[in-house]
Amino acid sequence: MRRLLLLAPLLLFTVGCAEDEGTAATREVAREAGRHLYSQRPRTAEEVGRSASLVDGVEVLRVTGTSTHEGDGIDVIVRTSGFDYNGLIFPEQSVVQYCFTVRVSPKSEWDEDPRKVDCPDGPALIFPPPPEPPRLPYDELRAKLPQVPKRGRADDAEVRRTLADLDLDPAIRTEVKVDSGRVGVLLLVPGNGFDAQDCLLARVAPGATDVWVPPRIHRMPGEGGCTVANALNPKPSPH
Repeated sequence: MRRLLLLAPLLLFTVGCAEDEGTAATREVAREAGRHLYSQRPRTAEEVGRSASLVDGVEVLRVTGTSTHEGDGIDVIVRTSGFDYNGLIFPEQSVVQYCFTVRVSPKSEWDEDPRKVDCPDGPALIFPPPPEPPRLPYDELRAKLPQVPKRGRADDAEVRRTLADLDLDPAIRTEVKVDSGRVGVLLLVPGNGFDAQDCLLARVAPGATDVWVPPRIHRMPGEGGCTVANALNPKPSPH
């Protein structure tokens, strides 16, 4: 009898630990979502919610705030699943769900502990895919840019007419520059200031017309790959 009395507190302790482990496991999934969302890049509520919904084991129930860099940032309530145990002698395992708040703002920490909250009513939010960026017309530009004889001189007016004829998407920014009888061309899709930019370069010169996409490392912000200067005088390859 004495052994049974001593055993009961041990069982209670064991079950309590199992419950704690279940909560800790679901909290860790929410913490992983916070790590995934951590960034200093400004994003809208929709962008943050969509990104959170792509984390394995996470459902997004609520997103509050306008953007990461306005006010207190964005709060995301995520739901994760874990296990609970009922019974002392032979505890039965059951699936339970927990909700946590993940805050995304410039003041957020990478490994911030998510706060456990009551789960809001309603189904998980569904986010539409992000809009596709406009396609840069590599083949069309290559086919239509003028070819200049070796002893000739590139005409920037002709290059500009070629660009106009391509009927480019308004989101694509163009730049043309003349230097020593050559014409450099930049077609750029403005980026977010953090990831690699999407751009196309061209150079019309006596004896050679080239069109190319700079290496990714050169297309990172601050690297100068997506500039008309790089079209006229290309940076050396990183390889």
